[in-house]
Amino acid sequence: MSDRRPLFAANWKMYKGPTETLEFARRFVEQYAPHEDRDVLICPPSISLVALVEAFGSRADLGVGVQDIHQEVEGAHTGSISAGMAADAGATWGLAGHSERRREFGDTDSMVAHKVVRLLEADLRPIVCVGETLDEREAGDLHAVLARQIAGVLDVVELGQASRLCYAYEPVWAIGTGLTAEPSDAAEAHAIIRAEIAGHTGEGTATAAIILYGGSVKPSNIEKLMAAEGVDGVLVGGASLDPGSFSQICSAA
Repeated sequence: MSDRRPLFAANWKMYKGPTETLEFARRFVEQYAPHEDRDVLICPPSISLVALVEAFGSRADLGVGVQDIHQEVEGAHTGSISAGMAADAGATWGLAGHSERRREFGDTDSMVAHKVVRLLEADLRPIVCVGETLDEREAGDLHAVLARQIAGVLDVVELGQASRLCYAYEPVWAIGTGLTAEPSDAAEAHAIIRAEIAGHTGEGTATAAIILYGGSVKPSNIEKLMAAEGVDGVLVGGASLDPGSFSQICSAA
């Protein structure tokens, strides 16, 4: 039995401005009672960070994260925010390398690694997103893709900081498609990720690493996913936009 503390994380993507965020928070805190054995995190759009931080102010069990930051500390980067800005707004976590950032905005492994370093420098805890496309999966490249993406980060992060990283396995073919990896698929990928972490940082860091599953997570499959070997939590997309649905997910055994 793992002693890793489960993490239930939400990625709202480009949904919910400050007004909707306040309404969600009001309803969510009414429906989700604190659980001492787990952590809950929501990553809203950056424009709604402050609203959510203030709404969750009295709930220490609820964290707020930033969806993406620029790989530089500051500069002429119109439309971007830095890790320091996110921390100043009250965020304590940050996503890096989400598949949509890689696909839509061209985030390379090197860019993702630099973003992870910036998050750590700002004392934000990174969640490193990794995963394969359908073409890569069908070509038998699951292990190679995960190994490359993890090495890109751990070859840059200082060894002493590696224990602060969390990971999210997101099979790209299961995001927004309604498809979900079977527990055996998730277990296989999580085992690969943990082995790659061990190869770079040692068994101790790998054993303690929290690895989330992300890909069409919903109340109807949360119990099955959480029961999969090596799954320490979930990164939820669409199902996290409704406070009742996300509350059900966060309350899973």
